[in-house]
Amino acid sequence: MTRWARAIRRGWVLADRMPEPDVDEFAEASEVVAALAGPYGGRDTLLAVQHPHRTPQALAQGLSLADALPAARHALNRLRANAYQQVPDVVAPYRVDGPDGVAVGLLCLVDSAAVDAHGRSWVRHSEEVYPQVVIERAAVLAALGCATSAAMLVPVIDGEQLTAAVLDSIDGLGAPAVSAIDSDGRTHRLWLLGPGAGQDAVLAVVARGPLLVADGNHRVAAAAASDRSSLLALVTGGPALRIGAIHRALVGTGLASGDLADAWFRAGLAVWEGRQSDPPGCPGSVVARASGADLLVALPRPEPGEPLPRIDHGLVERLLIADALGIDPAGPHVRALPAGHPAGAQVDAVLQLAPVPFADVLAVHQQGRRMPRKSTYFTPKPRSGLLLADLTE
Repeated sequence: MTRWARAIRRGWVLADRMPEPDVDEFAEASEVVAALAGPYGGRDTLLAVQHPHRTPQALAQGLSLADALPAARHALNRLRANAYQQVPDVVAPYRVDGPDGVAVGLLCLVDSAAVDAHGRSWVRHSEEVYPQVVIERAAVLAALGCATSAAMLVPVIDGEQLTAAVLDSIDGLGAPAVSAIDSDGRTHRLWLLGPGAGQDAVLAVVARGPLLVADGNHRVAAAAASDRSSLLALVTGGPALRIGAIHRALVGTGLASGDLADAWFRAGLAVWEGRQSDPPGCPGSVVARASGADLLVALPRPEPGEPLPRIDHGLVERLLIADALGIDPAGPHVRALPAGHPAGAQVDAVLQLAPVPFADVLAVHQQGRRMPRKSTYFTPKPRSGLLLADLTE
């Protein structure tokens, strides 16, 4: 039996309806604050557990994250007592079907700090991260001692074998322990597989080779930064994962299309003005949607000696945002915006980029590089809160 991919010694499976609001619907701090101030904000929810310093009560009292964490622990204890059933020594075969793909995989614990015989991590980051986000998430993990959401990891090799092994295990398990439909119409089903030869076999397939982070680079980094390196993860090889586009939104800058066009012209970029431009279908260009007009920007060709493939997101943050506009890409005026998500009232412009081809993701990994932060949007993702995992044992 493997050591770095293992069963959940003590878990809690959802036994009742998921307390709203849905954790997965909110990414930005402002969205979390607004959701927690809504009609469900005064109740015990996983959203409040994960963001205790953003509840109305914490904001009114001026509590820091550290100050608010004791209340988060109490809320988590109440949630586990009222909405969950405790389960020992399990892994969870998992399937999600939706309009944005199909994922079949295994929910289990993975040691984010484990290395192979050559000293390379078994769990490998795909993207750079925001350090402050990692610090916050590590503090929450350390205080709760419980994983409430899972990272999504994909095998670098033999993904089809993992899919087959999980489907075989599902065939013998009957009805799922949990079946839920999320707000975007995806169906999530989760089964529980206890100790025995079947559990050992599917864990062995999970641990056959290195795993690349498809979603949750900050969660993986937080696990590695905390005293406990254990990570709740859905390990999946598909069979129909997709990479969607993830754009950049300019927030609170006051910039209109004319301002953007002037700045980018001065930076030496080729810019065309138009209306109803389609989002880029392949790397190499950007469509900026702002008040006044749409702008099409041709990105410069890679320079001699530049590592290839080049990922547009890094160039856009450096050249279009930092150099041309003088805006810190890691600051509050720039947000990552997945395709199809509402931009929000304070957004001045959305810089639309093409999805990164999966072949480019693998090529960057094979070269030992990392993708720019928030450059890939893998779907479908596991739903948070269906299975919680104790991290203290």
